[in-house]
Amino acid sequence: MAEVTISGPAGRLEGKYHKSFKKDAPVVLVLHPHPMHGGTMNNKVTYLIYQTFAQMGFNTLRFNFRGIGKSEGSFDNGEGELNDAMAVLDWLQAENKSAHSFWIAGFSFGSWIGLQLLMRRPELEGFVMVAPPTTLYDFSFLSPCPVSGKIIQGTADDLVNIESVEKLMSKLHGQKNIKIDFEKIEGADHFFTGHLKKLSLGISNYMEKRLNSY
Repeated sequence: MAEVTISGPAGRLEGKYHKSFKKDAPVVLVLHPHPMHGGTMNNKVTYLIYQTFAQMGFNTLRFNFRGIGKSEGSFDNGEGELNDAMAVLDWLQAENKSAHSFWIAGFSFGSWIGLQLLMRRPELEGFVMVAPPTTLYDFSFLSPCPVSGKIIQGTADDLVNIESVEKLMSKLHGQKNIKIDFEKIEGADHFFTGHLKKLSLGISNYMEKRLNSY
């Protein structure tokens, strides 16, 4: 794992990067939860997602949004954070010219940003989103959702109403040629306390299935 500094639209962005030994390894960008509520790239769930993909051989990068850690700038209510993510994805593509598979993953606020990025970048072929904050943000932009992916939600989440996630799922399932794998982890709160192994397994099982379908 290497520390990297990436030029972002508001200044330097601090990141951690796992480089695979395979030249054509798939690539994933991992996005952290809300910067104004303690969210950083070192959040336990964000780190777990990062580690799960890295152990599967992905070129994996997580970074701090503007104003967090060593990243320059200040919080911009999602718009600037989306621009940060686009700049980091550009960096990943330049670093991995032989890669043919790019993915996005996120936790909570990072899910909201990641799915917006998905709508703007056709090279992204799939996603894994954990506890998307459907009760806090508008997800109507997913019309239609361009690619298939996975959403994981805890049933005891006190920040995200599971019914609102299920409503989003029913909307996505109705779209032609799009398959969303929806996994509920029983008893898990928003931060998956005591359920991190189940979360990691849910991600790795899904990704193995997707990668084996090539």
